[in-house]
Amino acid sequence: MEKRKTVLITGGSRGIGKEVALTYAKNGYNVIVNYISDKTDVEALKKELEENKIESLIIKADVSNEKEVENLVTKSIEKFEQIDVLVNNAGITRDNLLMRMSSEDFDKVLEINLKGTFLVTKAVTKYMMKKRQGSIINLASVVGVVGNAGQSNYAASKAGIIGFTKSVAKELASRNIRANAVAPGFISTDMTSVLSDQVKENINSQIPLKRMGTAKDVAELIYFLGSEKSEYITGQVINIDGGMVM
Repeated sequence: MEKRKTVLITGGSRGIGKEVALTYAKNGYNVIVNYISDKTDVEALKKELEENKIESLIIKADVSNEKEVENLVTKSIEKFEQIDVLVNNAGITRDNLLMRMSSEDFDKVLEINLKGTFLVTKAVTKYMMKKRQGSIINLASVVGVVGNAGQSNYAASKAGIIGFTKSVAKELASRNIRANAVAPGFISTDMTSVLSDQVKENINSQIPLKRMGTAKDVAELIYFLGSEKSEYITGQVINIDGGMVM
């Protein structure tokens, strides 16, 4: 019997991360989910994951802390022996106009979004290189491609992830490890649910497909990039934005 593959998803307790976890579980993967604060959410997620008759592991870790990342990956390897797919999804926002943005808010966004992606990728690829296989999917954003007023820290972190992804793809291709970035546009999540109907209408008017994306839209793309169906795709940034940026 073929051994189940394993996926590690950072920031996987809700939103896009949660949908990614459930999508991989439904396709027979063992699932490791990292979280930082939403204990109630991850306990509910664990029950949903186990309904798919797969094994799961839920670990609390700050992705910007190197020791916590090493512990996260060590425990994952101890349980499942390998990590076949890594999804760097953990991220935060601290939006403000440039002249009002504090150094602390700038640093924190880069620490979690960019440094966190670096630390987890570095820790996981050590094991992927031994197996000479693996797929890494990093969550960027269309904001990292075109910028956005009031999000200079977030845009810088996501643009950094794009450059990081391309560099990693070049470094690791000879070991049969692929790295790609997914750049979502406006996606319906907890954050967008608080917007007024008028704001949502204004957003939809800017999107050629006239709607926000869903977490499922993004999760299906991430699953494809982690699967063998995309084994000749690496170093790419795929916008998933209803045509907003083209």
